[in-house]
This record gives sequence, structure tokens and C-alpha cells, in this order.
Amino acid sequence: MTILTYKGYTGVIDLDVDEGILHGEVVDLKDTITFQGETIPEMKKAFHDSVDDYLDFCASEGVQPEKPFSGNFMLRVGPRRHKFINKAALHSGESINVWASKKLMEAALDELEEVERHEKNDLEKV
Repeated sequence: MTILTYKGYTGVIDLDVDEGILHGEVVDLKDTITFQGETIPEMKKAFHDSVDDYLDFCASEGVQPEKPFSGNFMLRVGPRRHKFINKAALHSGESINVWASKKLMEAALDELEEVERHEKNDLEKV
């Protein structure tokens, strides 16, 4: 899986070996925005064009385009975990928000690297 970003939107690209094309979709929206191409430059252009078309369509209809993320989310943990998280954040000299954000980003990057390693291995087998 390859990830592109443009104007705050995230596109995920997959390879369709049978069809010989790259196809993608803008993720984390209720609306569906797709794009495709045969080369990486075509995919980037198609992704940008699709996002721009979506924004133009919303403007012409007088509706607010859907935005993928606000930067805020609620995370529920039990009181015991909350206590340990707070203690770790205090120990690092950071607020819970700063500490948790860093830890979540580290975990997300580790996970994405693992996914990319597996996908690369799968492509090498083809």
C-alpha cells in the first residue's frame, strides 16, 4: 500500500496485477473519491485531479467539503491505565496529550513499516 497526501486528503494506492493498473481511493471520508493510472506520475496527477474535482463540486453545490481529520479524538482508557499513562508523561516532562501523541505516532510508523515490508515481499513473489 502506498500513501499520498494532497490538500489534507490521504489517498491509498493498490496495484491490480491482473488489470495492470494502479488504482486508489481517498480514505477516511464518507464520500467516495477514486482515481487510477498506469504509472506513478499518472497516479499522482489523477489523485490531485480527483481531490480538486471533489472540492470544485462541493463549491458548485454550496456544500462544505468533508475533511478527513480534525486533529482531535477521544481515547477511552480505564482509570488504572490513565494513572500509568499520566505517570509516564510526567516522568518524561510532557503533558499526556504530547506524550500520547508521540507514542501513538511511533506505533503507527512501526505498523506501517511492517505492512510495507510484507507488501514488498508479496510483490517480489509475483
